[in-house]
Amino acid sequence: MRATQTLVGLCLIATWILWGSTFLAIKLALVDLPPFFQMGSRFLCAGTVLLCWLRLKQGLPLPSARQWRNALIVGGLLLAGGGGGTAYAQQTVASGLAAAFIAVEPALMLCGHWAFGRKPTSREILGILLGACGVILLVRGSGFTASGVGLSAIAIAALSWSVGAVLEVERLHTAPGLMGPATQMICGGGVLLGISAGSGEHLRWPTWSSSLAWIYLVLFGSLLAFSAFAILLRTTRTSIAMSYTFVNPVVAAILGVTLAGEKLTPSEMLGTTIILGSVVLLLSGNRRTT
Repeated sequence: MRATQTLVGLCLIATWILWGSTFLAIKLALVDLPPFFQMGSRFLCAGTVLLCWLRLKQGLPLPSARQWRNALIVGGLLLAGGGGGTAYAQQTVASGLAAAFIAVEPALMLCGHWAFGRKPTSREILGILLGACGVILLVRGSGFTASGVGLSAIAIAALSWSVGAVLEVERLHTAPGLMGPATQMICGGGVLLGISAGSGEHLRWPTWSSSLAWIYLVLFGSLLAFSAFAILLRTTRTSIAMSYTFVNPVVAAILGVTLAGEKLTPSEMLGTTIILGSVVLLLSGNRRTT
């Protein structure tokens, strides 16, 4: 039990801190690397590295054909539909609106699990509602403007990520252990690169800043954080695994204060407090460790 709790704690820190710090890296990489190519190449690279390490160093068997099929579906929904859709939408959707849509994902996932007979607890429902309200208070100063195409993209992305995560837990099980996220990243990255080629994204040689940002995203945003998220989906409740959607804006705000000299308004401070309270509420109600 202690080992499981330690693993969950480390995975939570990874999704909270690392994914919260990738916003700046994504912006830096987008200067030279278009969204679908940037995300596809980073996930394909991270997944390939992880699979090779598991196969060559750990001696784990390769996934079955059925597990690869499930990884293609789940990885396509999570990374191509969810991640790629979000990256595309952020070109014309204000960051505040994007964060608000992402904060709705835990509620969508609870509804999805409920459809499969997994009823949410009252603590989960309250925690998710508080977290979503806190995010809106925190990011409302960022604006909520969006183009019609961007609004459709972010809505589809939120739905796609939620459906993919629910199906991975309830029906489309991928390979056990870290081989699961490795295959999801390979398949999702391949789909994203296909979308990049099909949409005619313009590529150019990246600068040093874009290259370093891409490397950071491969190592920390994909290899570590996405793998941690996959582990959380399997070892804890959905509300815990998705708590990063509430914490990431807080981390981004803290980085803005410490690194960019930004200041928190009273409503942003209130939003941060509400988010922290919602996370404490969700953590205190975690009962799933299987």
